[in-house]
Amino acid sequence: MSTMHVPATPVVYSMPDVEGVVHALAQFVLTAQHEAILKKGRFTIALSGGSLPKMLRGLIGAPGVQWDKWQVYYADERVVPLDHPDSNHALCRQEFYSKVPIPVENIHTIDVSLLDDLEELCDAYEKDLILQFASKDSARFPIFDLILLGMGPDGHTCSLFPGHELLSEEDRWVAYLEDSPKPPAKRVTLTFPVLNHAARVAFVATGEGKQETLATVLDRPEEGLPCSRIRPLGGLLYWFVDDAASAQIAYPKTEWK
Repeated sequence: MSTMHVPATPVVYSMPDVEGVVHALAQFVLTAQHEAILKKGRFTIALSGGSLPKMLRGLIGAPGVQWDKWQVYYADERVVPLDHPDSNHALCRQEFYSKVPIPVENIHTIDVSLLDDLEELCDAYEKDLILQFASKDSARFPIFDLILLGMGPDGHTCSLFPGHELLSEEDRWVAYLEDSPKPPAKRVTLTFPVLNHAARVAFVATGEGKQETLATVLDRPEEGLPCSRIRPLGGLLYWFVDDAASAQIAYPKTEWK
């Protein structure tokens, strides 16, 4: 008899300040890492850009991180050279990789030789994912141990924007857009099916500027903002926020322990 997978209900942890979020997030990532390595000897994680890489600073110098077991992918990436100021990889390198000993071969970037062919670029990244996941996990979509996401002021996440046709993509693992409402226009992104097959998804959002959008995402999911559409099937969904960001939400908060 097949198991029915139910969409995850968000668990919201609200900390007094940003440093509280940084500390809790580090503990959370460590727990996810330990469980993944015990189970299958590796830890697959997808990262976003924006303020997220800086929020991982609680892991720098932390005991118990098995950096050599990390396999790092991008939830989305801008179609630019890897050293370009718009590159999520460049941002992650500046804020995170340069301060921790993740083996460079464990960081999976886009193939910059394909920047002029978005179809090929997506196919190449999908093939990289297939090498990591398909032979080991028999699912139709990759099952990441953890995907870490941010929330844009319009409720977008990855490069999945409100009202965009990519919101209805059901088959591809990696898709591209050439008309991002936020520059740069050309981007590649993991799709909802991949995001919603993860074992754990965690959003990180801080500051007063996030109040209205966070309230819409959590209290009025029927409005269909991209962040609201991430509800992992058979996985777990978390929000790590500060009290400034969560000031307007009616959604119940869970105490972080």
